Amino acid sequence: MGEILRVSGLQKQYSGFALKNVSFSLEEGYIMGFIGRNGAGKTTTIKAMLNMIHPDGGEIDVLGQNYQDNELALRGQIGLVMGGVDYYPHKKLGTIAEVTRRFYSQWDDQVFADCMRRFDLDPAKRISQLSQGMRVKFALALALSHNARLLILDEPTSGLDPVSRDDLLELFQSVIEDGRRSILFSTHITSDLEKCADYITYIKGGSILKSGDRESFFREWVLIKGSGNLGNAARQSLIGYHANAFGYSGLALPKDAERFPPECRHQPNLEEIMIHMERE
Repeated sequence: MGEILRVSGLQKQYSGFALKNVSFSLEEGYIMGFIGRNGAGKTTTIKAMLNMIHPDGGEIDVLGQNYQDNELALRGQIGLVMGGVDYYPHKKLGTIAEVTRRFYSQWDDQVFADCMRRFDLDPAKRISQLSQGMRVKFALALALSHNARLLILDEPTSGLDPVSRDDLLELFQSVIEDGRRSILFSTHITSDLEKCADYITYIKGGSILKSGDRESFFREWVLIKGSGNLGNAARQSLIGYHANAFGYSGLALPKDAERFPPECRHQPNLEEIMIHMERE
């Protein structure tokens, strides 16, 4: 398997916010979760990667080619899903697909028909008749039908009920089964990523805090939870220290966690990591 996406030193400056040397990479056949609180820079990163906003610096390589130099050729290899399909609400799905296919030389009518059956979508229905989850599925059907190798999903499960979210996560897993496609999945719903992501990239305040495979990502921190009072030195060793009437909690680096008794040391989940890192 080869590298499908490499982001190197991506920068974008706004008044009051900046992307600062954002770098990460993704290989074929995997799902990368792109996490961060609202306003951390997830959507800005995606838009800067795809020249939807002009970056101030950095390089993007897709399938080994520089995206900025080969944008027209590479655009067809990328399927972008920013929520569901909300444009042309009164148009039929088949009509939207007929218009979309004209923009892609590798559009495959058979793949589109297969996707529509697989996702239980009726071409005669209108966008306004679809639930939010079905709109996301239709957006995926359009992306898969032009043989996109890299799917970039920006908050695709936001606002969906748990059953619909779980259904989509299973769909994402099936999309990458052939080992040729990869998914960059931007979300703040951390429980979704614990079910499907192979890699995690965490952005905070416009900078990448950590990017790596899921196992090494979780090994980076230890959750410390206990009761009673901590001394000042112990408190200062914790990231995002928080105390209430029931006790205290915080994240520690593995080397700092050793000062706490074993019963206080736990494996954090993604939500706990984000909560404490954002308190820092």
